[in-house]
Amino acid sequence: MAKPVYKRVLLKISGEALAGDKHTGLDFEVIGRVCDVIGQCIAMGVQVGVVVGGGNFWRGVKDGGGKMERTRADHMGMLATVLNCLAVADVMEQRGVEVRVQTAVEMRSFAEPYIRSKAIRHLEKGRVVIFGCGTGNPYFSTDTAAVLRAAEIGADVILLAKNVDGVYSADPAKDPSAVKYDSITYDDVLAQHLTVMDSTATSLSMDNHIPVLLFALKDPENIIRAVCGEKIGTIVKE
Repeated sequence: MAKPVYKRVLLKISGEALAGDKHTGLDFEVIGRVCDVIGQCIAMGVQVGVVVGGGNFWRGVKDGGGKMERTRADHMGMLATVLNCLAVADVMEQRGVEVRVQTAVEMRSFAEPYIRSKAIRHLEKGRVVIFGCGTGNPYFSTDTAAVLRAAEIGADVILLAKNVDGVYSADPAKDPSAVKYDSITYDDVLAQHLTVMDSTATSLSMDNHIPVLLFALKDPENIIRAVCGEKIGTIVKE
């Protein structure tokens, strides 16, 4: 069996990925496969923190744009992430994996408030920690939240599991000549305005020297491949 090359990882899962082919709501078959793989990572001794997006229920900028005040729309997006966090936590527990949900906005009846030292202690005890509510602030994406939490917990890498299999020179759905990168620098991502993450998240990962590995979640086994250092997706680094 391959051995992990990372001790502590921050896994970012987009909300859309949890919806599967339905593109909205929750696909528990998809969530189950993801949780199975996360459980395997824990069994290998890898510490796993998870940030989940909320786009399968609500996207603040897109869904509220022009119709709602931005701050309130983003607050709704934070609540959407909590729906996903609780669903993933429940499926994880059904598989015998210890898990804790921590939220950036306090909702003590549902989850622990985010406390860095407590999150690290959970990770050291082999528990999966799922971080909800993004950064707790409007105008920041859950990608930025993933980088922030990765920096705070001292993660070795950010695993960006999305609906695309890597970073391309252009949108492959619109441009058949788009080229997929195996590796690219933060500077090139920013200079070419590539949609790996938003510019705030990319700059934050660059400033804190945290590599970002983007790959497709369509095959959840890609998470294990990433953890074991196999060449999949695109790595963004210095």
